[in-house]
Amino acid sequence: MSVKADPATGSLVDRMARDIQAGVFAPGMWLKQIDLENRYEAKRMEVRRALDQLALKRLVRHVPNRGYHVHTPDDRQAEEVREVRLILETAAAGSVVANATAADIAALRALAQRFADLILEGTLLDLYEANIAFHAKLLALGSNRELINIVWELRGRGPSAPVTQWKTRARIEQSSREHFHMVEAIAAGDAGALRRLTADHILQTEERQPTQGDGGA
Repeated sequence: MSVKADPATGSLVDRMARDIQAGVFAPGMWLKQIDLENRYEAKRMEVRRALDQLALKRLVRHVPNRGYHVHTPDDRQAEEVREVRLILETAAAGSVVANATAADIAALRALAQRFADLILEGTLLDLYEANIAFHAKLLALGSNRELINIVWELRGRGPSAPVTQWKTRARIEQSSREHFHMVEAIAAGDAGALRRLTADHILQTEERQPTQGDGGA
């Protein structure tokens, strides 16, 4: 199956990065340039430049005289990325709650429902894209643009949910419920609850029911 790289749907680098994060290319998998040329309907030099940029992003690794393979984060790196994400994403909770309008909350509910619906009828790639759409909308409500940019850079560096977290349907369903709980915390104006739910979501904490008054704004 070819995936045409065009300006309307993002650059070749973005599309390849998305596929790596979605688990289309598994950690450690060697990437053959001819296969990438066919998949993305791109020229050889375009693929090579894209691979070089992905290497700079630490999504792939270049091995001289052998080629490129998908980067496999070690446990320490993955844990450190989670720790930094935890600090930044929970810090954004207050401004997310303060800035959210009724229309924003309705949009978040719709995105959470889209993810839930795809558990039954979608592919893993569909779920990945729906998950990204939900978190992009939520983070966009934050006031600190630099913080948000750093969060997305970190999300791109660490292992993706389809690869590391969504190993069972039960875990995917828990992620879906967590999305709805986060929306309800925003609707209630409860930044403390949103901080706790965000932390649980990042750390994959065993599910518990959300409560009110976990620290307020």
